[in-house]
Amino acid sequence: MPGTPPTRFSYLGPEGTFTEAALRTIPAAEHGLRSPARSVPEALEAVRSGEADAALVPLENSVGGAIPVTLDELVTGSPLMITREVLLPVEFVLAADALKPLAALRTVAAHPQASAQCRRWLQANVPDAVVIDVLSNAAAAISAAAGEFDAALCAPIGVPRNRLTVLAEKVADRAEAVTRFALVARPAAPPPPTGDDVTSLAVSIRHDQVGALLAVLTELAARGINLSRIESRPTGEQLGTYFFFLECTGHVAEARLGEALQGLRRICAEVRFLGSYARHRLQPEPPVQPPAGLSDADFADSAAWLARLRTGN
Repeated sequence: MPGTPPTRFSYLGPEGTFTEAALRTIPAAEHGLRSPARSVPEALEAVRSGEADAALVPLENSVGGAIPVTLDELVTGSPLMITREVLLPVEFVLAADALKPLAALRTVAAHPQASAQCRRWLQANVPDAVVIDVLSNAAAAISAAAGEFDAALCAPIGVPRNRLTVLAEKVADRAEAVTRFALVARPAAPPPPTGDDVTSLAVSIRHDQVGALLAVLTELAARGINLSRIESRPTGEQLGTYFFFLECTGHVAEARLGEALQGLRRICAEVRFLGSYARHRLQPEPPVQPPAGLSDADFADSAAWLARLRTGN
């Protein structure tokens, strides 16, 4: 219900993964009902069906890039809206059922994405160990706790839950790796602007129109809107047709972004508004400022000037 804080949360499971750790940074979710889902589509379907008020799903990783299934799901089916983003540093731990020297390890359980992000570390520190693919970081922790493998690469949240012993902390090839998650709910009025916001859109262009993508970008650039991300995904309808996932600085309540959305509505085959929400920053940074003459105050002033012209004042 609009205006009612969510109390029931779905998330990409299983328990003991980075998604659960990210969800639990949200106070309402920490004190609410959390239900793991088997997949991103299942987590989002729980919101569409009313079984959950909101779902947390991964959107992109600083090493691996976009999560295609999430982008695809956001532009298909009944509309959903991103209400919040969560950034979580991805720091794996190497853990086992008891304290063991690294040189003694012969098998390490890991999700393929985890082992890919820790490949060089594993080669340097446990060169004799064979990495065994498992379905999730949680499954890796569970299997190590059961003694099926000598150790596991897992999320820190999985250590106390499975009574594991940490053999190495902050295991990663890139210490700055971060995963970005989106909290998704049914459409409602977006959260109020904070002055440092992100707006997400999905647009479909007319593929037989020359310069259609340039026209889309021009609608944003002409109004001083910073485009921070663009991803193309096939529509699945026919070869050569795509939708574009766009993220830009600003909030739908701002005049300049509102004008840009109207422009996109005129020139695109379809525009799906995916939400305006506060940017999550791990380190304090000043928000991106619009160029001179393109602030919201400038747009309000020019609109008032035009109104005076039309009324003869």
